[in-house]
Amino acid sequence: IHHNVDPIDHKEDMVGGAASTTFAAAISQILLLDLVFSVDSIITAVGMTPHLPIMVVAVLVAVAVMLLAANPLANFIEKNPTIVMLALAFLLMIGTTLIAEGMGLHVPKGYIYAAMAFSALVEVLNMFSRNARQKAKGSVKH
Repeated sequence: IHHNVDPIDHKEDMVGGAASTTFAAAISQILLLDLVFSVDSIITAVGMTPHLPIMVVAVLVAVAVMLLAANPLANFIEKNPTIVMLALAFLLMIGTTLIAEGMGLHVPKGYIYAAMAFSALVEVLNMFSRNARQKAKGSVKH
């Protein structure tokens, strides 16, 4: 995100013009994130069932889905980089709401969902607009 927002010479982050992340590093990061999110899945599964095999299956399915979805999501994000900023904004809003709730302030969920839906709609319109411009550029070159 920082590189996209502040594109001033980030050569230290790049090697040969491409990101220096290797396939093994990407898989390691995905597995680490899966481990972190698996803890969340385990806590949720504990609340839903007292049966250990069901909890194990739930975690394994969650990890498998995350591994299968990693490439399609990465491709989608590569084609639509502004999604990253939208996701960051959603995380900040949810985090702020959780902090407010922790301090005893009630934030109606309808406001949060409406703001997220509006933002997502604006992003979808931006994606359609960007695709239309790219198609128009492609048809002009031919």
